[in-house]
Amino acid sequence: MKRTIASIFTESMAAQQQFLQESSATVVAVVGEIVRSLQSGGKLLLFGNGGSAADAQHIAAEFVNRYLIERPPLPAIALTTDTSALTSILNDYGADVIFAKQIQALGRTGDVAIAISTSGNSANVLRGIDVCRELGIRTIGFTGGTGGAMAGRVDHLLCVSATRSTPRIQEVHILIGHTICELVDLELFGNTEGTS
Repeated sequence: MKRTIASIFTESMAAQQQFLQESSATVVAVVGEIVRSLQSGGKLLLFGNGGSAADAQHIAAEFVNRYLIERPPLPAIALTTDTSALTSILNDYGADVIFAKQIQALGRTGDVAIAISTSGNSANVLRGIDVCRELGIRTIGFTGGTGGAMAGRVDHLLCVSATRSTPRIQEVHILIGHTICELVDLELFGNTEGTS
């Protein structure tokens, strides 16, 4: 069992290290995109399925409440939380448009969207990305492996390319999300020292 534990941790750390080497400049660009949007009165929209839905909600909460420092709430909406909207869209139109219809209702030019799919091939996430492009919403894709279909559709791709293992990709995704939260706070408010 200890060998399995060691293997899991080693694989996760290797995925983090490779992501850092490949994508730190993209993280900087993403932070700039989010900061510009928030400074201009825009908001952050986040969406994904399953564990990625949980990550969307987690990251949105860090913006709306706080991350490490006391600061004003920042506008972020996880499109995975309104069960009435989700189930009515699912019932009337199908799963492929559960994010697209919410983006049409809530999104505006100047907003930024974080689309999360470990494979990069989730149909409803891709449909949401397409609607973002139609509305002039800048898109950030969190994915893994080859990036899937998402790779050619988003403005900024944050791909955990070292693995196709969903758990390992999701572990890096939440680290990326936390890093973005901390850097946005730093850019907007200065010192990020504090405790949560």
